[in-house]
Amino acid sequence: SSANPLSTLLSQSWGATAVSEAEALGLNPSALAATCVVESGCQNVAGSSGAQGAFQMYPGAYQEGLQTALAADPELASQIVQGSAGMNDPATEAVAAAGYLMQAGQNLQAAGVNSPTVLDARGYYNFGPSYGSQLARADADEPIANVLSGMSQSALTENGISQGETVGAWRAAVSAKIGNTANQ
Repeated sequence: SSANPLSTLLSQSWGATAVSEAEALGLNPSALAATCVVESGCQNVAGSSGAQGAFQMYPGAYQEGLQTALAADPELASQIVQGSAGMNDPATEAVAAAGYLMQAGQNLQAAGVNSPTVLDARGYYNFGPSYGSQLARADADEPIANVLSGMSQSALTENGISQGETVGAWRAAVSAKIGNTANQ
């Protein structure tokens, strides 16, 4: 079966709103959809590690992403749930995730990753700014633990990375979840 994250996102009651928010920010809606699919299957759930919502955001990344999105398009402020309750509202969290993905694109381009793909942005979203560009530039046969050298083995395991897994294997696993959206 071919993965279509955009269809999964649009099947949610808040999905069309999330797509229009992404488009308002100039973000590829498929990148937002892929994030939602990989993080939670687009289900508004509490994560095991303190991340929450359909986009499994931590409070710091949520606030950062929300600030970036609202700076880019202040009109979105009228569409969001204010305060910490916004993290539990999927459409509001979609604005924050879109802002964080905007940061990913900007950061990756500043680090020399021309035309970052959804897969490149995924690495930034998943592992943060300090590892995102390193992962995007890494060779496929490099052990991902080398690229993410500051992360503990337990943090790698929490992120679904097995001992000895290569960057290429990680990319293939993510691509299997999001289909050809990975290369957009």
